[in-house]
Formats: sequence, structure tokens, C-alpha cells
Amino acid sequence: MSAIALPVPRLRFHRLIWLMPAAFAPHIVEEYGTGFPDWVTHTLGSSMTGGAFLLNNAVFMAILLSLTAWAAFRPSPLSAFVLLSWASGNLFWNFVFHLATTFLYDRFSPGLMTAVLLYFPISLAVAWTALGERVLSRAAFAGAVAIGGALMLVVIWAGLFQLAH
Repeated sequence: MSAIALPVPRLRFHRLIWLMPAAFAPHIVEEYGTGFPDWVTHTLGSSMTGGAFLLNNAVFMAILLSLTAWAAFRPSPLSAFVLLSWASGNLFWNFVFHLATTFLYDRFSPGLMTAVLLYFPISLAVAWTALGERVLSRAAFAGAVAIGGALMLVVIWAGLFQLAH
């Protein structure tokens, strides 16, 4: 008897992108619950209050939700590019930040668990789908990821080293 192959439904880009803000929320809970503001003070030598942390992340979440809604409900190369620029900074490059600082400082970076378990695989799935569905060209996608990296560097410099003083 032969097995019947059932089609596996593919999650399309404009639905898959909702996983990004869905992953952002537990990441912030993990960071806050495991002491990211204190980690910034003791590990990076800067200062961050719990209130500043929560306010910054509320703003980042509002932006992420707005851009996700724009890309989902008004799909276009521009909305996808802007969303992936912002989201790559907040998810993929945030994953890189937590992984790198854990190794550089030989100390757990609060947020590492959700960055590894959620941010990295979701970033890969969104990238794979965006490129597979030709939502963006490879060059545009690479540009969005590069802009996301630059945005993350600005957040690290301004938020963790400059504005906190």
C-alpha cells in the first residue's frame, strides 16, 4: 500500500511576519526578568533603568507592529524592505548581539535564550520565505539586513553607551 502524500501548506510571507512581533514580547520579558538593565550597568559599564528599558522596548514594539501591519495589509516591496530593515535589527542582529556579548564578556547576556530559540529561527524563516516568494530581490534583502545592522549599532551606541550617561 502506498502512502498518500498530503500537501504541506506553506506559510506565506505576509502571514509569517507576524511571528516577529510575537517573538519580540517574550524576548523583552526574558531580558527584563533576567536583569538586562543591571547587566548593562555591570557588564558594559553604562547605566540603564528598568523604566528606560521598558519605554524603549514599548516604542520598538509599536514600530515593529506598525511596520508588520503595513507589510501585511499593504504588501509592496517598499513595505517589506522597511519592515525587514527594522526587524533584522531587532531580531537577527539582536541575536548576534546576545551571542557575541555572551562570548566576549564570558557572561550570560540576558535575552540570549529567546534570541537563540526564537529570533534566529524566525529570522531564517522570514528570510527564506521573503526570498523564495520574491518579496524582495536578493540585493534589496541584503540591503535591508545591512540597514538593520546599522540600526542595531546605533541602538547599541546611543542606548547602551551614550544616552545612558
